[in-house]
This record gives sequence, C-alpha cells and structure tokens, in this order.
Amino acid sequence: MQLDILSPEKRVFSGNVYGIMLPGTEGSFEMLENHAPIIAALGKGKMKVIKDKNNNSETYEISGGFVEMLNNKASVLVEDAKLVE
Repeated sequence: MQLDILSPEKRVFSGNVYGIMLPGTEGSFEMLENHAPIIAALGKGKMKVIKDKNNNSETYEISGGFVEMLNNKASVLVEDAKLVE
C-alpha cells in the first residue's frame, strides 16, 4: 500500500509499505494492505512503518494527528514526526 506521512513543514515519508502501526486516541491499531476505508484520530506516541513482510521497519515519534485510508493509500497528517533511532 502507498503511505504518505505529512507534517505542516515537510513530507516525512512517502513510499510503498507492508503496513503501519498507529497510536490511536483509543489505543494502538494496525493497518495492512487493502484495509477498509477509515479516518481516525491519532494520539501522541510511536508510529511503526512496516516496510515488508520481513518486518523491516522504521519508528517515528508523533505528536498526534489523523490518518485516512482509501483505495489502498494511507495518508497520515501529523503536527510533528521524528524518526526514532
């Protein structure tokens, strides 16, 4: 699925991924390829971008925002996102 992570200042990430784990306001959740359409609020926490089935991933610390999934494209809109080493 296509993933775009956007902050007001820049495009943080853009590319094809296997899935993402997100800190929702009511708890963490995961979205994989062909997920049903959804719009959800995100809380402060860690967002894991799973790049492939071998669990190669990147983790970002986010300060909250929103995610929209539609037609196998996820758009994550956040105030701030920092890559966690």
